Amino acid sequence: MTSLAFFSMPHGTELLIILGVALLIFGKNLPQVGRGLGRSITEFKKGLKGIEDEIDEADRQADRLPNAKDPARLS
Repeated sequence: MTSLAFFSMPHGTELLIILGVALLIFGKNLPQVGRGLGRSITEFKKGLKGIEDEIDEADRQADRLPNAKDPARLS
């Protein structure tokens, strides 16, 4: 467990080595991998936007409903 404390984010040369290995592995498919990653990120953002819209609509509807604790709003 304590050995994990010595790991950190890659910097400098380590990052270049990782990118080089990724280039060797994916090679010609790298543009397709990038396109797929971009589409995934776009779909994820659309999903988040849809959830935010639903929450905003629920808040607006809750504001329109009369509040039972506030007698002035009931009349």
